Amino acid sequence: MLEEALEHLVKGIVDHDEDVVVRRKELRRGELLEVRVHPDDLGRVIGRSGRTASALRTVVGALAGNNNVRVDIVDTDRVR
Repeated sequence: MLEEALEHLVKGIVDHDEDVVVRRKELRRGELLEVRVHPDDLGRVIGRSGRTASALRTVVGALAGNNNVRVDIVDTDRVR
């Protein structure tokens, strides 16, 4: 449920909504939601001084309730 809500929010922000991918991973300390977007939209999702990313994390945290959820915006240009 959280993945769909986060995906919906991010698709409303970006220009290339077909490239939005949200992946859910279970970690020892809770859940991780990874957001991947088109490289041109990365700045839109992060926002000025990280304000948009912070707002997305706040909304997902409120939806999660007592569950420990982390939202990570992945830079697809970086080589791992």
